[in-house]
Amino acid sequence: MAQFSYKARRRTGEVVQGVLDVSDRAAALSQVEKMGLFPVSIEAQGGKGGKGGKKGGGFSFNKNRKPKLQEIATFTRQLANLLRSGMPLTVALNSMTHLESKGIPSDVSRMLQQEVMEGRSLSASMGKQPHIFSHMYVNMVQAGEQSGALEDVLRRLADHFERFAEVQSRFKSAMIYPALVMCVGILIIIVFMKFMMPKFMLMFQGLNVELPAATQFLMDFTEKFNQYWWVMVGVAFCSGLIFVRFKATPRGKRLLAQWSMKAPIVGKVVCLNLYGQFARTLGTLLRNGVPVLNALKITEQVISNVILKEAIAKTREDVTDGKTIAQPLARSGVFPQLMIDLLKIGEDTGDVPGSLENLAETYEGELSTSLRVLTTLIEPVLLIVIAGMVGFIAYSILTAMMAITRSMQT
Repeated sequence: MAQFSYKARRRTGEVVQGVLDVSDRAAALSQVEKMGLFPVSIEAQGGKGGKGGKKGGGFSFNKNRKPKLQEIATFTRQLANLLRSGMPLTVALNSMTHLESKGIPSDVSRMLQQEVMEGRSLSASMGKQPHIFSHMYVNMVQAGEQSGALEDVLRRLADHFERFAEVQSRFKSAMIYPALVMCVGILIIIVFMKFMMPKFMLMFQGLNVELPAATQFLMDFTEKFNQYWWVMVGVAFCSGLIFVRFKATPRGKRLLAQWSMKAPIVGKVVCLNLYGQFARTLGTLLRNGVPVLNALKITEQVISNVILKEAIAKTREDVTDGKTIAQPLARSGVFPQLMIDLLKIGEDTGDVPGSLENLAETYEGELSTSLRVLTTLIEPVLLIVIAGMVGFIAYSILTAMMAITRSMQT
């Protein structure tokens, strides 16, 4: 038998400490959970660790594959449901190794279980897998452990990721049809110019007839295309490579961020998505007890737009000086007046998380409407462009055929 000192929290959040005489660290953890407590730390008296098994690093799984938002949400929801049923954390993690959780290997749950059985907190164990559990995720779990409301925090996390996954899905769905129409149209034109138009060219050239200007232009373009298509492909590839490298530079990131927010039609969609992401992330973090400075730092890491990142960083500096969130956000000139006004109301009433969640719902609703409008506008424009190109080809062929017919009748 060995002695283990433990530190845990009751469901009310009260901190409890004590010493247990048990065989190893796993037994100490089990005893603490049987007492209805949430373990924070378990240490062997005298610095000896007791038996623990192999470390989490002994498990192998793909560290390059980052789970999708919906996969993280499913994993989190499953764990929250198991804890809600009354299972101790270690038993719940053991059950997670047998549940179907797409995108997150069972080795992850197994590693978390062993780390927790050895006395580490769940948040610290998750922090060792940053490719799966983000900084935001780990901080919220830590806040849940400290407050004794881990189950509630996990359910809110699942809700958070499900909402973001839904917004992502809506955006992708809105872009799929226009992209498909464009690709099919371009493919049809390339096939026609590569395989069909050369046959018409041979026929027209053999008849020695003066062709209309549209037909002659199409023939000249087709000839150049078939001769130098590889140059066009090379130019497109080099242009794409230059764009990717430019996008990775600080100046490129800033210019693209500015353009994406000010572009006609698309800019509104981008801004609504960014504002909703900011409000949802910051509101969720504050609602779950993460300190405001840490919450702003995590939100800054989550946002991809450089302009918003700088505004959030400046806000964090001003909040450190004791100012409110709304004032520095207003000075940045990036965030809309609606957000500033509602944040001021939230600060006055003491419910900033509630104001941010209301803002997130408002912007997400507007985003859905804007995506429908964008799709409605893009689809006919693409159809007109493709129809115009195909119509020009048909017109060029038909006028040439009519010219040949007239020459044969004379």
